Amino acid sequence: MELKDKVVAITGGASGLGEASTRHFVANGSKVMILDINDDNAKAICDELGDQNVKYVNTNIMEEQPVIDAMSKIEEEFGKLHVAINCAGTGYGARILGKEAPHLLDHFKFIIDLNLVGTFNVMRLAAQLMDKNEGEENGEKGVIINTASIAGYEGQIGQSAYTASKAGVIGMTLTAARDLARHSIRVNTIAPGIFDTPLMMSAPDKVRDPLLESTQFPHRFGQPSEFGLLAAHIVENPYLNGETIRLDSAMRMTPR
Repeated sequence: MELKDKVVAITGGASGLGEASTRHFVANGSKVMILDINDDNAKAICDELGDQNVKYVNTNIMEEQPVIDAMSKIEEEFGKLHVAINCAGTGYGARILGKEAPHLLDHFKFIIDLNLVGTFNVMRLAAQLMDKNEGEENGEKGVIINTASIAGYEGQIGQSAYTASKAGVIGMTLTAARDLARHSIRVNTIAPGIFDTPLMMSAPDKVRDPLLESTQFPHRFGQPSEFGLLAAHIVENPYLNGETIRLDSAMRMTPR
């Protein structure tokens, strides 16, 4: 599927990997709808890139109605949807049994609800809108790209909630691709390593240095633009389906 003139929904599209994807797809001729809760960042991006190319709708992906409303907004503004990229998510660090108390159950539930349930929520409703498309020459109607993490394979100490949520996204990938195959919609997942997002750039050296040591080649953290490049390739490569792709310079997470 070519990027030019395609309509793309990006959750978390106002910061980090999502913002990089927003910028890359707009630069390559796509129309982007940002689904986020960061009003200031999203509006600044829309002003910078031009309101004909990128629009924004405040969306809590953990709830059904806001995502239904967002899909209606996409249809109203652009008429259709071709690509959905799920970048919204967050982490939470705590050991299962801490020094003073067990891991807070509500915090575990929140991370699962945002990272995994939120991804599924957007995926199912985006697929419903994509299914209305006539399809490309090869019959393709849409592409869904989810974001996991290499922590979904080798989570570090204190990452139980985050690891479980991202492992769930990885585990869902093939099933989702099989479910949506009859609708001519492809589903793939990107599992990033450590990227120089604003959150990581603000981290102290004692956090950054051990992670940087685990990178191989290139021996650095990823650039958000490189995530956007891979997302674009997934859209453009019609035979890529049901796959989770690590984007991590061959690093493997150590226990700490």
